[in-house]
Amino acid sequence: MFLQYTEDQGRALGLGGWVKNTRQGTVIGQIQGPVQRVNSMKLWLKNVGSPSSRIDRAVFSNERDVSKLEVQGFSTRY
Repeated sequence: MFLQYTEDQGRALGLGGWVKNTRQGTVIGQIQGPVQRVNSMKLWLKNVGSPSSRIDRAVFSNERDVSKLEVQGFSTRY
């Protein structure tokens, strides 16, 4: 459920990226887009999530500027 809500939020913000469950029970992904929209998504991931999710922590790493989106649309990977 968290993945679907995350995908919907990414699309609503017009971001590029993906999200995926890990074998460790965590979620990983990639977000691309204008800084303000990426920051909005990061706040959503850190504080809101899906209605049934429990967010223990959110870690964002490997942040960099890109001149154009490398990922079109926002999707769930399996």
